[in-house]
Amino acid sequence: MPAPTLASLYQRAMGPAFGRLAPALARFHSLSGRHRLRGKVVVEAPAGAMGRLLAWALGAPLRPVQGDIVFELDATPGAEVWTRCFPARTMRSTLRESGGRVVEHLGAARLGFVLDEQQGRLVMRLQHLHFLGIPCPAWLRPRVVAEETGRGDTLHFHVQATVPWVGRVVHYRGHLVVPATEGLPP
Repeated sequence: MPAPTLASLYQRAMGPAFGRLAPALARFHSLSGRHRLRGKVVVEAPAGAMGRLLAWALGAPLRPVQGDIVFELDATPGAEVWTRCFPARTMRSTLRESGGRVVEHLGAARLGFVLDEQQGRLVMRLQHLHFLGIPCPAWLRPRVVAEETGRGDTLHFHVQATVPWVGRVVHYRGHLVVPATEGLPP
């Protein structure tokens, strides 16, 4: 008898709502092991010197580019390592599930997200942020857009972070081609 398949990080964090995600999103967030996905991306530059400094501290792209993106995923039951190879910079983060939330370690920041399904889309809502280990007060917390949609065999992503009095720190959008379901857990 085969060993039972462990739920993925996103399945655990979302519970039953995970089953309502678009098929491409559910396939992507069910992947385990190592995968390399390819797609296209458009990146906007951070706003001003402070925006560039914060982007640098996160490992985020520093200049506007568009082109190919390679996304490397290393997913285990305990954590996922996401390596985003933009045309001009590589950004790496580690994600873990904690209390029904996804916690992302990204450069000097630790971000806590609640995951919502909205008509098949995945919307990540920022709930808390620690920068250099210091909690960020709500009034200074960035406004974050982190959304995914699925169409056919592609995952479309849109990520933007804007900090009060600083402006845009991160903004990129694009898509990844998601592998077929063969060999993936049901």
